[in-house]
Amino acid sequence: MIDLEAITQAAARLQGQVLHTPCVESKTLSQITGAQVFLKFENLQFTASFKERGACNKLTRLVESDAREAPGQALQGVIAMSAGNHAQGVAYHAQRLGLRAVIVMPRFTPGVKIERTRSFGAEVVLHGETLDEARAHALLLAEQQALRFVHPYDDADVMAGQGTVALEMLADVPDLDTLVISVGGGGLIAGIATVARALRPGMEVIGVQSSRFPAMFNAIKGTQHPQGNSSIAEGIAVGRPGTLTQAVIAQRVDDLLLVDEGDIEQACLMLLEIEKTLVEGAGAAGLAALLKYPERFAGKRVGLVLCGGNIDPLLLAAIIERGMVRAGRLARISVSARDVPGSLAKITTTVAEAGANIEEVHHQRAFTALAVQNVEIELVLQTRGKSHIVDVLEALHGAGFQAQEQ
Repeated sequence: MIDLEAITQAAARLQGQVLHTPCVESKTLSQITGAQVFLKFENLQFTASFKERGACNKLTRLVESDAREAPGQALQGVIAMSAGNHAQGVAYHAQRLGLRAVIVMPRFTPGVKIERTRSFGAEVVLHGETLDEARAHALLLAEQQALRFVHPYDDADVMAGQGTVALEMLADVPDLDTLVISVGGGGLIAGIATVARALRPGMEVIGVQSSRFPAMFNAIKGTQHPQGNSSIAEGIAVGRPGTLTQAVIAQRVDDLLLVDEGDIEQACLMLLEIEKTLVEGAGAAGLAALLKYPERFAGKRVGLVLCGGNIDPLLLAAIIERGMVRAGRLARISVSARDVPGSLAKITTTVAEAGANIEEVHHQRAFTALAVQNVEIELVLQTRGKSHIVDVLEALHGAGFQAQEQ
């Protein structure tokens, strides 16, 4: 079991090496959720993730111990397995300390994380479809090349480094009631819960997992929720919980919750729109829990850790577009009309006069059940919301067209 002393020592090592990120209230999110919400912006770290805290502490400890126990024998290098954020943390701080770094990443890892890891001078090896497969390969390479393996979460020094997040949060906002923390392997919440239990024994610590990867939830609660194959929150898409982290969580964490993919999507988009901050799926899971279980947190002072901001641009684009559809700001409607000159012009004019903007038009003659003299026109529209879609449809009906939202 790690303790508070290990975490305060880690904080001393990290001084000047990682950013003391802001922890501030979001008045708008507080109004929406019914809780007083404080956000810890770990996505502002140099590698855009809290993971560099644990990586920096571990690597610094390795260098210190090798210098003490084997003077004159330089550390050959380090190796890690990661879906991205731990990889970047290890790569960056290995480069800073002059160490060789090899990172094994699953093939599904977003390209932005791969390229960012390489930019820190690490050697990237893509192997396996899961973190477990990547881990097995990393251990093999570690043995073959005499590299020190740096686990992303199941390591006391890594957990201690991650726990420094809580030291900063409680220094900045000492009267928090509850901390809601994303959980993958469990390193972050294990460190945070250790600090909370030592400094604020009455504080509630709650973990959040994706319903597609509920490994820690199952392990702690004895449930048998099935595991999926992919998640928008790939940073917490861990198939097997850590042994060390599970022991800490079982003793020091109050509860674990599950959120769905749609909840996480909504949270990512809200943070982008409201807070103007870019957060990946894993970093938005805490807010997703507040949105899904508002009664659980109503009236409480809640601290959330926006633990990472490394999101694939294509995934972000898809999240934004899907969010616009859910909000009714992007709509697809089908219009039936006589297949004669001027029909399309009349439709587009009607839509324009109703105040909507046409993004796409698909003119369908062959693949339709309509009479041969008719044509089906599919429009993708930019609107002001769901009520505006109703206004557009009514305008089309008034102009003599059959129209419906798809």
